[in-house]
Amino acid sequence: VLFPSRLKISRSLAKTLRQGHYRITLDQDFRAVMQGCAAPRKGASGTWITPAMIEAYTELHARGYAHSVEAWDSGRLAGGLYGVALGKVFFGESMFSRSADASKVALVHLARHLESWGYGLIDCQVYNDHLASLGAELIPREEFIRSLRHWIDQPGSGDDWQCVEHD
Repeated sequence: VLFPSRLKISRSLAKTLRQGHYRITLDQDFRAVMQGCAAPRKGASGTWITPAMIEAYTELHARGYAHSVEAWDSGRLAGGLYGVALGKVFFGESMFSRSADASKVALVHLARHLESWGYGLIDCQVYNDHLASLGAELIPREEFIRSLRHWIDQPGSGDDWQCVEHD
């Protein structure tokens, strides 16, 4: 999990953020983010994001549950992430990057927004070195369930996700 208030930003990522190279949007091209996440990756033999899943999550997006964060570079989608928000928990599903640090910049913006909106938890689902470098941590199952019970019952607001754009 990643607690938004515990996000870690390395010096090199802080420099990238200061440069403002990417334009960040929320929920502006959900389907394209999913398609970016589904695209083949170096060293991977396939994807778990099928066309049927893209359709199902696009429907969740239309209903206000699934959301995307986009990182744009000169009008081109350079990276992003998507997931599902329930209560004050964001369940991250996948992220992708076509340009250096694009997905990390998207995640930083997501974590900052979630913290400002009162969200308490980002479920990263899979622990890896990449997410650990950003502050993700392993917690005991009991603590995770306790956190879910607390944060998922908090009222979320679909208004939070209305088009927010940052340079």
